[in-house]
Amino acid sequence: MALSVCSVDPWNLTPIALATPSFPFKSLKFPPFWPTQKVKMGPLSVSPMGFGTWAWGNQFLWGYQESMDNELQQTFNMALDNGINLFDTADSYGTGRLNGQSEKLLGRFIREFQEQKGSQREIVIATKFAAYPWRLTPGQFVNACRASLDRMQIEQIGIGQLHWSTANYAPLQELALWDGLVAMYEKGLVKAVGVSNYGPKQLLKIHDYLKDRGVPLCSAQVQFSLLSMGKNQLEIKSICDSLGIRMIAYSPLGLGMLTGKYSPSNLPSGPRALLFKQILPGLNPLLSSLKDIANKRRKTMSQVAINWCICKGTVPIPGVKSIKQAEENLGALGWRLSADELLQLEDAANESPRRMIQNIFQTR
Repeated sequence: MALSVCSVDPWNLTPIALATPSFPFKSLKFPPFWPTQKVKMGPLSVSPMGFGTWAWGNQFLWGYQESMDNELQQTFNMALDNGINLFDTADSYGTGRLNGQSEKLLGRFIREFQEQKGSQREIVIATKFAAYPWRLTPGQFVNACRASLDRMQIEQIGIGQLHWSTANYAPLQELALWDGLVAMYEKGLVKAVGVSNYGPKQLLKIHDYLKDRGVPLCSAQVQFSLLSMGKNQLEIKSICDSLGIRMIAYSPLGLGMLTGKYSPSNLPSGPRALLFKQILPGLNPLLSSLKDIANKRRKTMSQVAINWCICKGTVPIPGVKSIKQAEENLGALGWRLSADELLQLEDAANESPRRMIQNIFQTR
């Protein structure tokens, strides 16, 4: 019997209670394991996987319609009932008149869940504040935080994150935004602060800048998956480990390319089709390896890809917009890939000539 291992996490793990799902979907078959532990993220305790809400309000890329809200709420309730307490969002999530819709929905779902259950569970909202060109002063960034609080109708945000760095094109604005993070932390508007799309050099700079002002950097959100595990990502992970920063892995399924649901002849609708058409033809070694391990493990390819992220010591935040997706993602928890399986996947990823396109705002 092969020894099942993953990267050792040096931070403490806190047990949490399991819960029985409370919604009336008799046809669902739940995975046999649920998140029984939480990991430390700065002063917070979070589930080993969170859920991303980019699709909640995004019509252009994800085809959101307001008619989906009922299932989104059921998906949110299901996640909480089964130990997930980390939800990632942003003040820019939502298109056109639906700008900020993701935050609004999260706030509404939290209130209604607490009213129904009569409980005050620890729910960690990690929202990102966009570095818009008109946000030029610390006060304007603090106002952005207050606007998010108003949309969600909550008193304090779990993690307030700078969505991207402006160092490449507006370095003076960057310092103002850093001071804005300090101010929202000092005012108690957020429990902790984090960053997103920061490369190794800028990550070190902002860590030291915040540390000098008595503000710990809690998290660093990076595009990280078997499609995006280059030198830059590994260097960021090393820095995070050495400084006690928790790394959050966004797009752990490569926008869906690692799910096994698509092929060059079966592309998704919308803008993703252009990207998938470029990358999928070169992913045969990786997709074959994912499928092989999934079959042996009696898991899905998505579950294997997410579990790989967990075994690398990150907190992945796969996006969810349906009960079916949430159920599948939960099946990534409660087990570990073996050392041989991790190596097999990484070798296959290196054999695949295509890689995920990096975020245009990602810095060095």
